[in-house]
Amino acid sequence: MSEASNAELSISKAHFTSKRLENLPLPDATDGLKSSENLPESANGKGVILTADGQRYEGDLFGAKGWAEGELVFTTGMMGYQESLTDPSFAGQILTFTYPLIGNYGVHEGKSESSKIWPRGVIVRHATPIPDHRDSIANIDEFLRFHSVPGIEGVDTRSITRHVRELGTVLCIFGPLEDEQQMKTRLAELTSPDLEDLVDEVSINEPIHLGQYYMDQTYDDRPRLGVIDCGIKYNILRHLCAYFDVVWCPPDVDYDHLCTSYNIKALFCSNGPGDPAHPGKATQARKTLARAVFDNLPVMGICLGHQLMGLASGLQTYKMRYGHRGANQPVVDLVNGTVAITSQNHGFAVAHPHDGMLAAHPTGATSPMVENLHGSEIKVRYVNANDGTVEGLDVINKPCFTVQFHPEACPGPHDASPLFERFRNIVDTHYRGEV
Repeated sequence: MSEASNAELSISKAHFTSKRLENLPLPDATDGLKSSENLPESANGKGVILTADGQRYEGDLFGAKGWAEGELVFTTGMMGYQESLTDPSFAGQILTFTYPLIGNYGVHEGKSESSKIWPRGVIVRHATPIPDHRDSIANIDEFLRFHSVPGIEGVDTRSITRHVRELGTVLCIFGPLEDEQQMKTRLAELTSPDLEDLVDEVSINEPIHLGQYYMDQTYDDRPRLGVIDCGIKYNILRHLCAYFDVVWCPPDVDYDHLCTSYNIKALFCSNGPGDPAHPGKATQARKTLARAVFDNLPVMGICLGHQLMGLASGLQTYKMRYGHRGANQPVVDLVNGTVAITSQNHGFAVAHPHDGMLAAHPTGATSPMVENLHGSEIKVRYVNANDGTVEGLDVINKPCFTVQFHPEACPGPHDASPLFERFRNIVDTHYRGEV
């Protein structure tokens, strides 16, 4: 992460005086937007989207001027566009919204999931120019310009979605129509963002002990939790702070340092972008997770954290055809038979121990065979009701579990939010010596 980006995440003691943990103040992507009088000029005129497999779509430019390039994906949420735009798991991607009206309720202060917009470009059917909400401080065009992200509207997003569903995610580029030939040349040179260390791009660099800033004596009774940031969303931090004394950590944090200097009682690994088998900071986080499981420390992982646990357990990960991105993914709990509707944002999955790689990308991209780093067996606890893919793991005879989905929602349903309470109960039970 650049020094400027890291500075955005630096937190002063003054930010943490509220006793209401659910209102944990954090640097927001709207900070400075309301008072900004010198936004860059908006892009306008005709634009064109070009994909690496030869598709072409015309539309009208908005947002920041310039080209956008990355992996073309889509999300199916009908609301929560501000949260999606600021979700670090979208780093490296060109995000298509399937819902046709984006920006209709505007942009709101304090509702972002990070300090910036992460998709490299945004594709919508219609970008609402005049929001209809009393609390809106900007429209979607201004929000994109504020963060230097290009957008294109008036596009047949249904066609794009069908194409990606049938043939898989693909590299793409978009920009002004008059730049089409130059963009074709650039498109031929593009490489997958999966080759980049995206986890390093979206995470903090130094540990931040969130609990120390609260003037709330009840915090003394909460177990201390190390949270590995691979691209964490703010609402995950808010949920965790309601149950734990949280130490927010970079993905390459030293495990021994966490245990000796912070005396953590449990470990959590967050969501994040990119290939879980990338040799950069994702691999370092994987090794930390394995150490924690081996030491019998309670562990919870979500999304990328789930995939890293799968790798640490000797399973392979693979690229999905088009992934799960949206707020309507049904997940079956194989233990009690219940179904939860969940929020998800991922393009990779853990291979099923018996059924293998389900809903795989046409490229067949997969991680190499890996060894079990912690030595314990795992079992599949959750599966996707639509395609059968692995949605969660339990580590047998260990206080550890993972889920592929986002229990905190934001955006999305709250069906899975009790999983945070489940984790706290696991921690309490573990330290009471109960089975």
